[in-house]
Amino acid sequence: MAKYDLLVIGSGPSGQRAAVSAVKKGKRVALVEMRSVVGGVCINTGTIPSKTMREAVLHLSGYNYRSIYGMNYRVKEKITMSDLAFRVQHVIKTEIDVTEAQLSRNLIDVVHGVASFEGPNRVKVSGPQGESVYEADYILIAVGTKPSSTPKVPINGKTIINSDQILELNQLPRTMIVVGGGVIGVEYTCMFAALGVRVTLVEKRPRLLEFADQEIVEALSYHLRDSRVTMRLHEEVESVEELPDGTVVANLESKKRISGDALLYAVGRQGNVDELNLAAAGIDADGRGRIPVDKDFRTKVPHIYAAGDVIGFPSLASVSMEQGRIAVERAYGNETLQSNPSFYPYGIYTIPEISFIGKTEEQLTEEDVPYEVGVAYYREIARGQIRGDTTGRLKLIFHRDSRQILGVHIIGEGASELVHIGQAVMALNGTLDYFVDTVFNYPTLAECYKAAAFNGLNRLARFDA
Repeated sequence: MAKYDLLVIGSGPSGQRAAVSAVKKGKRVALVEMRSVVGGVCINTGTIPSKTMREAVLHLSGYNYRSIYGMNYRVKEKITMSDLAFRVQHVIKTEIDVTEAQLSRNLIDVVHGVASFEGPNRVKVSGPQGESVYEADYILIAVGTKPSSTPKVPINGKTIINSDQILELNQLPRTMIVVGGGVIGVEYTCMFAALGVRVTLVEKRPRLLEFADQEIVEALSYHLRDSRVTMRLHEEVESVEELPDGTVVANLESKKRISGDALLYAVGRQGNVDELNLAAAGIDADGRGRIPVDKDFRTKVPHIYAAGDVIGFPSLASVSMEQGRIAVERAYGNETLQSNPSFYPYGIYTIPEISFIGKTEEQLTEEDVPYEVGVAYYREIARGQIRGDTTGRLKLIFHRDSRQILGVHIIGEGASELVHIGQAVMALNGTLDYFVDTVFNYPTLAECYKAAAFNGLNRLARFDA
């Protein structure tokens, strides 16, 4: 029986970062991965494939340049699923190679197979080479999530699919039903709409992306409608049926019937804990497979930690990496490391892209915080015209009295890169004056910060006049 200082279950962002962090402390580490390749959901079926597919869609459809070359502009006239899969598979293979090289370079033992607890310190791994048992002083559960399912939607992997099966579509559908208005559902809705697919989006809540700023979501909703997306909000699917001609029908509880060539079911994800035998370790998961942890990512068993999507919101790869690192630091006695979740940025890879950090207007209103807003539009910035994105905008939210930056909300291409400027200023307790007094390269989208700051000052001046 092999003995390790740390055993990590799952090789996604949190597991990988935790394993490397522990090795840097001189610990002996093993990493268990159920797939034949490393990288977890992030690299193989989730973040990397979806964002690569988005890039392929934008390139082949010519979406970003239609405002310059006309609405009929396309790089490739007849785009196929094979065109999208080619680029996706290339990036996946490269990312797997990079991850394997990092793990090998750090002398981390990678074990392929399905892990299950036999006790609080003991894990059995069933893999291609048979069964092995491992013991460890500390264990980190980083198994990620899998798509949620329901008897109402009979997934067949062909015309009725979940988000892990997107690239298994034989051909690009002419019409599509997307069930779920969360991040995954909205991202894929945008991609297929950009390819000319007529999409109907069904969401049981009254609006999309309820955790994001309402003004930004309203702007996204405008873009979706402009791309001929039909949104059925406050609606819930009662059943789904496959017709003899191969089409799919979604029956809603309101008695509406929606027809499409394919249906994507993207209503949440659940923790991938079914095979773990958590009870043997003394751990429980909730109804959605999420493992409860404290602020240091400890489970109720002190030497067992959990990190990443399996612990729930926010389920971001970037945050998962940090959670894995913090878990290892805490396990080995580092209580001084600080990481402030309020400064974690969010990136939503819709078309156009959305990214934000800090509070929304709705949150600040509820908290009775006096704030003001400054807005800059891409169309007023030279770089926006050069890039062909004339619909994007950047919104700064700041305290009326101290001028401290309270939130940055962006919609438009490059939003997830641009938000980091605001992140740095917020982390250093910066104020609106930083953007007013700073010189930005010209022409760049970063100038939006200066334009938004002046817009905010002008709003304040109306009350001071």
